Amino acid sequence: MVLEDDFQFPLYGKELDHYDIREAGVLREAAETEILQELLPKRAKLCAMHFLQNSDRTEEQVRRKLRTLFYPEDIITLAVSYVKQYHYIDDVRYAANYIEYRSDSKSMRQLEQELYQKGISKEDIEAAKEQIDCPDEGIQIRNWLEKKGYSSEQADCKETERIYRFLARRGYSISAIQKEIRNFD
Repeated sequence: MVLEDDFQFPLYGKELDHYDIREAGVLREAAETEILQELLPKRAKLCAMHFLQNSDRTEEQVRRKLRTLFYPEDIITLAVSYVKQYHYIDDVRYAANYIEYRSDSKSMRQLEQELYQKGISKEDIEAAKEQIDCPDEGIQIRNWLEKKGYSSEQADCKETERIYRFLARRGYSISAIQKEIRNFD
């Protein structure tokens, strides 16, 4: 449904009939109030819970989903507050789980970047890191070196540069890479 001032919200066909809404028609004030104060908040809450039903999501992911369904911002905020009060959304928990399950193959810097892209704040990421045992970057780099079959004795300059670039793309610092390559074998 789109009103004159480009204000949009979702309605189903039976609701259009129920509120007697027609194209280029006038929306009665009582109907508008009922839609905005009762119908849409309830539906947005249910939609948010359905979206969270099968997997954890961040607050920003839930907001984006509700925006794609054309819910007004104040109703989105209401729905997000509702699911947060029952801990269906917990960005710190999400970040801790994300780091824990992906830390064997990604650097902390890369994980942090991915979490930022998912809308998790720096403070929530730091709180999550305090709750879990963060991976040792040195061990991760050594695991990658082993997996890639790197040997400092047999590697030429070109092979060493290739492994540096590979590890740097995964978010490891140059100093950590240098230290582990020097001590490897």
